[in-house]
Order: sequence, then C-alpha cells, then structure tokens
Amino acid sequence: MKFNCLIEKDEDGYYYASVPSLPGCFTQAKSYDDLIKRLDEAITLYLEANEPPEPDEQREFVGVQAIEIESC
Repeated sequence: MKFNCLIEKDEDGYYYASVPSLPGCFTQAKSYDDLIKRLDEAITLYLEANEPPEPDEQREFVGVQAIEIESC
C-alpha cells in the first residue's frame, strides 16, 4: 500500500511525520533516515490494529503551500 505522509522539521532539528489518511498515525525522529524507518513501523502497527482505509478515503497528494497571515 502507498500512503501520503506529511513531514516537518522543527527548530531543534527533529523530524515529525503524520499520515493524514490514518488518523492518529504519526512518529518523530532526530534524523530523516530514522524517521522513515519509524514511519514504516507506525503504519504497520496502525494497520495491524485498525482496518485499512477504503480506497475513497485515501487522499491524493496535491501539494504544500506555506501561507503567511497578519495578526488580527
């Protein structure tokens, strides 16, 4: 199965990943390589404990856009 993942890096250098089509499936690591390994484990464990999403629940990746807004 193929899943889209959202990966971010914080100011301390840690990577965070979540899988939008698997609610609650996320992980973190200090390196990108470790993150990918942990993400594989997180998805595997999620699918062992939950039903896989229906095909129409799987999301197609469109893109990422940073948006800056002014304070109210």
